Amino acid sequence: MLRDFEQELHNLEAQHLLRQLRIVESPADTTITIEGRTLISMASNNYLGLANHPAVKQAAIQAIEQWGVGAGAARLISGTMVPHQQLEEDLAQFKQVEAALTFGTGYTANLGLIPALIDQNGLILTDRYCHASLIEACRLAKAKLRVFHHNDAEHLEKLLKKREKVCPTLVVTEGVFSMDGDLAPLPDLLNLCKSHDATLLVDDAHGTGVMGPNGRGTIEHFGLNPADVIQLGTLSKAIGASGGYIAGTGSLKEYLINTSKAFIYTTAQPPAIAAATTTALQIIQKEPERRERLWENRNYLYSELKNMGFQFTDTQSPILPIIVKSPETALQMSQALYKTGIYVPAIRPPTVPKDSSRLRITVSSNHRKEQLLEVVETIRKIEKEMRLV
Repeated sequence: MLRDFEQELHNLEAQHLLRQLRIVESPADTTITIEGRTLISMASNNYLGLANHPAVKQAAIQAIEQWGVGAGAARLISGTMVPHQQLEEDLAQFKQVEAALTFGTGYTANLGLIPALIDQNGLILTDRYCHASLIEACRLAKAKLRVFHHNDAEHLEKLLKKREKVCPTLVVTEGVFSMDGDLAPLPDLLNLCKSHDATLLVDDAHGTGVMGPNGRGTIEHFGLNPADVIQLGTLSKAIGASGGYIAGTGSLKEYLINTSKAFIYTTAQPPAIAAATTTALQIIQKEPERRERLWENRNYLYSELKNMGFQFTDTQSPILPIIVKSPETALQMSQALYKTGIYVPAIRPPTVPKDSSRLRITVSSNHRKEQLLEVVETIRKIEKEMRLV
């Protein structure tokens, strides 16, 4: 007998945890249209505004004319199209590693990588706040799994020292954590991995294009050697397209082509998306002013909201989570903002731990100052009405 779905939905609603889809009638931009209303969007990971860049769109259109819409089959079946090869070469160059391999989504990149790296004879140590896709990938690997406290290198060291014997060990973290916006202490984690013969895996989904002098991500931000870690991430955030990637050695790429089920048994990314992604990477490198505007906007908004007295995480990124603790309060704030024409999602358990519900505000380089000012003044008004601080 199947579960009682209706009752489970009622239970979620009673706990203020029910989620519903909203139909957006416009592109992902600093403003979006929902139910005929135009709202300022503070909910997109399109950090550099590349999802709607004319050159990125034109690259996709031209690729459709030349290569069609679908890739036909998995790349080991029907072959690798030129746009996929070009994208992987450009990604490797951008990440300053030997090779890169792309997947249909960041989620499948995680699922395709971790079980291929380690098996039931190994040990995985993962940060408590890692993304759900990373945790699911760790479980699929069937290795012994242990969780270390968030960004706690001392706890990680204790777990490394407690190993019963030397065995293949993988340490998994995000570069920029998606819900808190803080950075992993990568130099400390890497030093521990080197001294304990472990491999460091960094999911840089929210760091790529945003962090570092050239936008190459958190590895560049901390001045680390890309050859010392395995990187993975998405192509759907600052890059503005869709898909996932793994960046590392040439031998790792060839190994994954032969062992990663998520690569072997799924149809390739549409060639037009690969071509659009290549163009977006070029823009990131040619237009550093986009990243400069992003950080100007981020710092302005963070400073204004912080001065209101809101509780934030230790965010060091364009992700600005206002912690309000209860899911009911988060939902009420989100709904109040929506009524005034501002779209900010309420993030609630199980996405975040209990008693840490929040408004997750994200900033783009394309946000105009008057838009950010309107957001600030509206939140100030709602805070006074709800007496949140």
